[in-house]
Amino acid sequence: MGKKRIIASAASIILAMSATAWAVSPAMASSRSVAHYSSVPSGQIDIGLSADPPKLDPSLSSALVDRQVMINIYDTLFQLSAKGQLEPDLATGYTVSKNGLTYTLHLRKGVLFQDGTPFNAAAVKFNLQRDLLKISPRASSLSSISAIDVTAPYTVVLHLSKPFSPLLNVLTGRAGMMVSPTAVKKEGANFLNDPVGTGPYEFVKRVTGSYIDLKANPHYWVKGEPHFATVEYKIFTDPNVELLNLQSGAVQFIDTVPPQQVYSLSSNASYTVINKPSYGYQGIYLNVKAAPFTNVYLREAVDHAINRNLLVGAIFRGTAVAGNSPFGPASPAYVKAEDAAPRVDPSLVRSLLKKGGKPAGFTFTMQTAASPLNVQIAEILQSMLSPYGIKMKIDQLDFGTMLNNSTDGNFTAMALGWSGRLDPDQDIYSFFYTGAPLNSSQYSNPKVDLLLNRARAVSNMAQRKALYAQAMAIINHDAPYVFLYHPNNVLAYSNTIKGFVYIPDGLIRVATLS
Repeated sequence: MGKKRIIASAASIILAMSATAWAVSPAMASSRSVAHYSSVPSGQIDIGLSADPPKLDPSLSSALVDRQVMINIYDTLFQLSAKGQLEPDLATGYTVSKNGLTYTLHLRKGVLFQDGTPFNAAAVKFNLQRDLLKISPRASSLSSISAIDVTAPYTVVLHLSKPFSPLLNVLTGRAGMMVSPTAVKKEGANFLNDPVGTGPYEFVKRVTGSYIDLKANPHYWVKGEPHFATVEYKIFTDPNVELLNLQSGAVQFIDTVPPQQVYSLSSNASYTVINKPSYGYQGIYLNVKAAPFTNVYLREAVDHAINRNLLVGAIFRGTAVAGNSPFGPASPAYVKAEDAAPRVDPSLVRSLLKKGGKPAGFTFTMQTAASPLNVQIAEILQSMLSPYGIKMKIDQLDFGTMLNNSTDGNFTAMALGWSGRLDPDQDIYSFFYTGAPLNSSQYSNPKVDLLLNRARAVSNMAQRKALYAQAMAIINHDAPYVFLYHPNNVLAYSNTIKGFVYIPDGLIRVATLS
């Protein structure tokens, strides 16, 4: 493939298985149409990734870096526009019953999966049933679906047990990514290493920790896309090395920029830098089933000892904002006063330690991804806790191991965040609802469960915001998770690349690039 040299450093070298009825409006219509490309794709684009994607199966994935690759292998039922609005993709329209319990989806015809399997209503039913299995992190987002009917080859009807206002937005993400039923049945548990979708690019191969290769899908249904014949994702665990590879020309697009380099790179006419608020958040899971964090006072002590504003000012240089909730400035559920970083009160921290039976402090270990930036953040947190006798040990792990530990509860504390979604339900429910698949802290509070379920059944955002505010007052008191900051989406690319369309989810969609 004529690969360019990668600059290196010492640090970086699921199973097979409210409203009136309305249809899609003209404003939601897509310009995309079924066709083979009008010109032959050529050349290669090289893209830097800040971690090795653990699982290229949307039913099992929980990492942003997975989505950076998967968005180019899979199409979704619905998609987000550049303004963050709902648009058709594999679904061309829909109707909703007056009671909000029946969704009828009308599907695009003439689309093939990359293995030749036809995309149709049966494939959609297969995908959604697979995502409803307990093994899938998607299960909690789709739990309101009680039955799925195929009423025509390209019509699927979703029956809900209760109204669920976020449903269509959920189908713009992993739950809406359609995988080939044939490939899943063939590959079984190995499908995550050999993915097949309907997207603009087909998976070719990967070398763990090094690169992932894709090639243009000759059956892609969007006229004139994609433009590049091949895509190579190159893996970097050090953002400084990733930036050096952009500057050397070894890659043309990168998924992150070191905060201290954003200004200087933005001033360079050879590059475009995107630095915009994301839907996401970062923080620390505290395992409520593991000592010492079985004790709520000790969790609160850690929470109140951290100066978010100081952390963000020292590290991020305009690429993040301090926060104290899942809802940052880009979220429709954002309320500035409720997301404000709490004031550090040393006397309160000491009082909490005394109430928790550890007046002289205690020791715990926090797992974090092994990268210079993550270690720097951990060391600052360590220094903020130290004056209270709270000794935090730092355990550096590769990202895939961390994700497995978060699922298995194999940690005491873990620095891990969420890239965020447009609908606020997707930023809170799976993380704090009892038994939900991304509730790594193993937190449970019946009052929170009730409020989150009520918010799901309401379509009015003002009412939902009020319910989330009540839930967050409880969650912040119980402190199963220490919210720290909301990162921006920071991307950069060489100005030799044309056609990039920024979407608020921060994903690099390659099909339009040339």
